[in-house]
Amino acid sequence: MITGPKYKIARKLGAPVFEKTQTQKYAQHLERKSRSKKGFAKPKSEYAFQHNEKQKAKMVYGVSEKQFANYVKQALEKKASRAVSAIYESLELRLDNAVARLGLAPTRLAARQMVSHGHITVNGRKVTVPSYKLSIGDVIGIRKGSMDKALFASFEERFKTITVPAWLAFDFSAKTATVQGMPKMEGGNTLFDLGAVVEFYSR
Repeated sequence: MITGPKYKIARKLGAPVFEKTQTQKYAQHLERKSRSKKGFAKPKSEYAFQHNEKQKAKMVYGVSEKQFANYVKQALEKKASRAVSAIYESLELRLDNAVARLGLAPTRLAARQMVSHGHITVNGRKVTVPSYKLSIGDVIGIRKGSMDKALFASFEERFKTITVPAWLAFDFSAKTATVQGMPKMEGGNTLFDLGAVVEFYSR
């Protein structure tokens, strides 16, 4: 889970792992901090690099150490060649992540609270578990009684800036999304290296 100022954590990990740090303001902040440093950074060991990548992935999705370790353990029980994609699928198919990906909430933390407070449905039924694992064919929606709440007031404006991932099909008029495929790490991921994560847990 997140502990401490987000700017400080992101700077320590060397990546904009929070929505708040994925801005030009943060990039400028990081550049200023980099210029103010004296001397040279000590090269990281292989273990330190792998641990850092694990921390990045954990922070991006806002999951606990135990949850993350369970995702990796389950992935490692599959074929080794599938471990990386299996971890990615487990993280992406979390209900709170899908809600954030759709722009229903501005951040994953806000999406987690949205789910926990009962504002989101899956296949027409209210789900209050943020880590709920979605499956192909599942339909994500907003609970009827929550449609007019203030937390969805800015959705239409926010949606204009959102690129919905290919594995989700969104019906704007109905405000529902259908899981139409499995998440793919298309174009590579620049925030963290899941291959290094697998190596960290395989020690």
